Amino acid sequence: MAKVAFLGLGVMGFPMAGHLAAKGHEVTVYNRSPAKAEAWVAKHGGRAAATPREAAAGQDFVMACVGNDNDLRGICTGPDGAFAGMQAGAVFVDHTTVSAQVTREMALLAENMGLGFVDAPVSGGQAGAENGALSVMCGGVEAQYARAEPVIAGYARICRRLGDSGAGQIAKMMNQICIAGLVQGLAEALAFGEKAGLDGEAVIEVISQGAAGSWQMANRHKTMLEDRFDHGFAVDWMRKDLGICLATANDIGASLPVTALVDQFYKDIQRMGGGRNDTSSLIRRLR
Repeated sequence: MAKVAFLGLGVMGFPMAGHLAAKGHEVTVYNRSPAKAEAWVAKHGGRAAATPREAAAGQDFVMACVGNDNDLRGICTGPDGAFAGMQAGAVFVDHTTVSAQVTREMALLAENMGLGFVDAPVSGGQAGAENGALSVMCGGVEAQYARAEPVIAGYARICRRLGDSGAGQIAKMMNQICIAGLVQGLAEALAFGEKAGLDGEAVIEVISQGAAGSWQMANRHKTMLEDRFDHGFAVDWMRKDLGICLATANDIGASLPVTALVDQFYKDIQRMGGGRNDTSSLIRRLR
């Protein structure tokens, strides 16, 4: 069992940290709003810290799941940042979806301070976090990943190192590119079927068993047909992720025409007041 700090207790981090405690790890938590950390301790035990530095002090691993590039820099660096409190040889594991650029920046800073750094963005949504069944895509030094993998396994269905620092973030971008196209395709199909007068549930029962089947179809078609989107992965966060994808594509000379189009469709959903709706709310544009 390891001594672990977990920084960021949102809809993903709260249950992920809970799985670590359930597995017997000694867990210290930090959250920007202290009430969330206190609620976690009341439910799972462990200890809450007032700053990332305090949380990270004396830990074998420091896990983080925050919002964006600036949030990651904020909890890593500065006098109250986690790096300032970590002991030599400890490993920082970042589950945030951020740019590969900030990942490599933080990894280099960690290396210069004698620390390890693994980028480990996740896929599977809130349900995956709650059920301990996330897909974790990792980048970093192989030996550091090997040390962290048994701890990450506490909330992972699958965890793989895909290359050096930044590889995990690139893989997460690929994940989001796939999702964007799949959700738009599903939205169009369901809206098309509604206008044609077919029973969407009955059609999905058939086509989900063939080549059109996907996780999005299996897990989102019911709520899409019911026009219910108060769950899942928010449009605001998806636009943040797709922005990272598009910026990276520009840097490396890749073409993402469908991703760019779907990003604008999500912008329409934001204008309709649906920024906190699930990504499957794309169908609202078509009704």
